Amino acid sequence: MAEFGFNEHHQNEVINYMRFARSKRVLRLKTIDSCFEELKDSRLVEETFTVDEVREMLDGLQAVVRGEVEMELINTAHTNVLLLRQLFSQAEKFYLRLQSDISELENRELLEQVAEFEKTDFKTPDKMNQDLSKPKLAPLNEGGVSELLNKEIARLQGENDKLKARLRTLESQAMSALDEKTKAERALKDLRKVQGEKQMAAQSQEISSLEDTVAALKEDYEKSLSVNAASQKDLQENLISAKHELLRVQEQLVLAEKDLEKKFQQTAAYRNMKEILTKKNEQIKEMRKRLQR
Repeated sequence: MAEFGFNEHHQNEVINYMRFARSKRVLRLKTIDSCFEELKDSRLVEETFTVDEVREMLDGLQAVVRGEVEMELINTAHTNVLLLRQLFSQAEKFYLRLQSDISELENRELLEQVAEFEKTDFKTPDKMNQDLSKPKLAPLNEGGVSELLNKEIARLQGENDKLKARLRTLESQAMSALDEKTKAERALKDLRKVQGEKQMAAQSQEISSLEDTVAALKEDYEKSLSVNAASQKDLQENLISAKHELLRVQEQLVLAEKDLEKKFQQTAAYRNMKEILTKKNEQIKEMRKRLQR
């Protein structure tokens, strides 16, 4: 069966099935022959028959032969279904899906090859006895498809292990990025805190100085009231001027604070820290996207 691409085992299986089919065919042909013999022995006992009698005998013979042939065809079809059932059951054990091309069943060239094979391969009695001793439709063991499945499972497990290792690496990198981001935020917060403390100290000192000035002016004003009532108006004006000056200085302090904040944001340390935080945020977003994929 080299033309069909069979190995030795499958070739023996085909031979066993063809031998089974031929035995059933020979048995059915013997049955048909017996129908004709029975007709000859039971009906053809006279020398002359009328047309109606001959037609009756042929109709009866036709019905019998038709029934035998129909029974054989039905039995052959059912037998083929049982054979396919065994093959499909073995294939499903290994998660295979067999397919058949019905059009190839009428391929005259292949049918002639099968007929030629049947004529040439069934002649040696020793080979027939050897084929009969072989098991029919032995299930597949650890070779063939099972070995391929095991290799595929091993390959998938290896890929799964690689993906797990890659995931652990990504998680480690993400945790490192988060730690760096936390450290950078803490450093920026500390830097802002130091700058704020310095600024508050300078403002407090200026306010204290202004308060001392106001207190001194008030004291002078009270003294001047006790000394000279005429100068009370001048002292009041000086006090009002001092209050206005205090408000002006406070406004300047607010402007100076805003200017200091603006200058601080323009410093290289602030820009570097902000750039580091921006990069870390982008890295964390990229890590999260990769982890989600």
